[in-house]
Amino acid sequence: MAETSYFPRRLMLAGGMMSGVLLALAVHMIGQGFGLDLGGLWRTDVNDFMPAGAAIAWWLIASMAFVGGYVTATLMYSAVSGRIPPRLRQFLIAVGVLVLAGAGQAASAPSPIPTVAGVVAGLAALVLGGLMAFCGAHFALRKA
Repeated sequence: MAETSYFPRRLMLAGGMMSGVLLALAVHMIGQGFGLDLGGLWRTDVNDFMPAGAAIAWWLIASMAFVGGYVTATLMYSAVSGRIPPRLRQFLIAVGVLVLAGAGQAASAPSPIPTVAGVVAGLAALVLGGLMAFCGAHFALRKA
């Protein structure tokens, strides 16, 4: 009988965080194409308290980073024991490639927001994505 090998928990946590951060940044770049940008939080020309697009972008980025970290850590935990069918693995790889291709296309387009606000919004999405991806991966590994 073959011996079961395990990934170190830190490796699964790092993989979940990386995947969650990449998914959060992809959602941030794709969302900017639809007018959902975090840069609306720092705009002074808007009379409203907080634009709805900025709030939706904030929640969308946070939730996708959490789900991305959680799902990736769970899949890494179950992949070691061989419980993931090859078809599901191929499907997940295809979905990941499509999301990153869409984010690359969105990133190559000219930015509709000013440069400083775009940099601050990108950094905010990176930090938010990192924190939420860590939480998602931590909860997945704690449950496992």
